[in-house]
Amino acid sequence: MNTSSSRAPWTRIRQICLAAPQLEPAVQALQRTLGLQVAYRDPAVGKYGLENAVLPIGPGQFLEVVAPTRPDTAVGRFLARAASPDQLGAYMLICDCEDPAAARARADSLGIRVVNDYQYPDYHGVQLHPRDTGAVMIEFNATPGGEPLSGPYHPAGHDWQAAVTTASGGITAVRVQASDPAAMAQRWAALFGQPAQADAAGGFVIALALGRIEIGPLLGGTQDRLSEIVLSHAPANHGAAQTLCGLRVSV
Repeated sequence: MNTSSSRAPWTRIRQICLAAPQLEPAVQALQRTLGLQVAYRDPAVGKYGLENAVLPIGPGQFLEVVAPTRPDTAVGRFLARAASPDQLGAYMLICDCEDPAAARARADSLGIRVVNDYQYPDYHGVQLHPRDTGAVMIEFNATPGGEPLSGPYHPAGHDWQAAVTTASGGITAVRVQASDPAAMAQRWAALFGQPAQADAAGGFVIALALGRIEIGPLLGGTQDRLSEIVLSHAPANHGAAQTLCGLRVSV
């Protein structure tokens, strides 16, 4: 398969958002296992009944954890849907890109609903409905001056660079499990504006400017999900793979 509606400007895997029933135990697990530090806690997520922490990983990517602070939140419903904790997967796949408006136009052409379209002087973020994207909520965003990985990135606060560590490397790939990998690959190729190439394992790969999306069959459970991220390296005590907040983290 080589499917793309049009060639898109650059898009990068920039941030993975995880969900947890309680914030601090999850943050401590990431700190202990991956050697990360908290860069930012966004008070604005409180209006959604959430609290969060953003932790840099590698030279310019991020893991975020969100946890509900009240009943009946979208994150709480996401947590409740998982058949088991190890089948939870990531809550959001967040990509920065050259042109979020173009990404929204591609989503509109595919009939994918927009959950939020944030437009501030220093940020533009478009969040898409996970029932329409399949597997995970996807966000495309841009921060003016943020093309260098070490530059500004609105979701991580103004001085996130001070929290960067070298214990773990950046995110080289995300792995998605789907009940129909070919259909998802075709849809995501059109959404990302990049071709989906068949791989030797019978799945599909969409290569981005930073990181790649690997789409394969369900290996357990019945829900499509972003089940795994791959890091360039991790601390020795991490081993080949661990599951953190329902997401498999491997090297």
